[in-house]
Amino acid sequence: MFKYLFTSTLVALSLNAQILITNSYIKDTPPNAKNSAAFMSIENQDSKDIELISASSNISKATELHTHITEDGMKKMIQIPSIKIPANSKVELKPGGLHVMFLGLKRDINDGNVDLNLTFSDGKTYELKNIPVKKVIPIKMH
Repeated sequence: MFKYLFTSTLVALSLNAQILITNSYIKDTPPNAKNSAAFMSIENQDSKDIELISASSNISKATELHTHITEDGMKKMIQIPSIKIPANSKVELKPGGLHVMFLGLKRDINDGNVDLNLTFSDGKTYELKNIPVKKVIPIKMH
């Protein structure tokens, strides 16, 4: 397993960069919140598809990949096994769509000292350090 250390604003491998992670941030939460989420852009600069297959963090008991679906006219969040990033494409993880979910927060995250590891189907793990925390306007779930 490979480990790469990057800052949260711009991530790229210096050796034959294939994955570019930009605009990462964590959803600000009120004190004693149980959950939060991370959002970012993931660009696959390779000619082959790749998948984000897992995530882990220093701030939660569990870290999962999630999306929103509409079922019986209601929008709800579900866990998914992976997030596909097609060849030469970019996937946006954003509120109301794909995201990384932090379940069972160990502490308040308003200080911005959040680390996140993202593991891809090629076996490489990207380590994002000190991801910024931002206020997110809630989406309406009908």
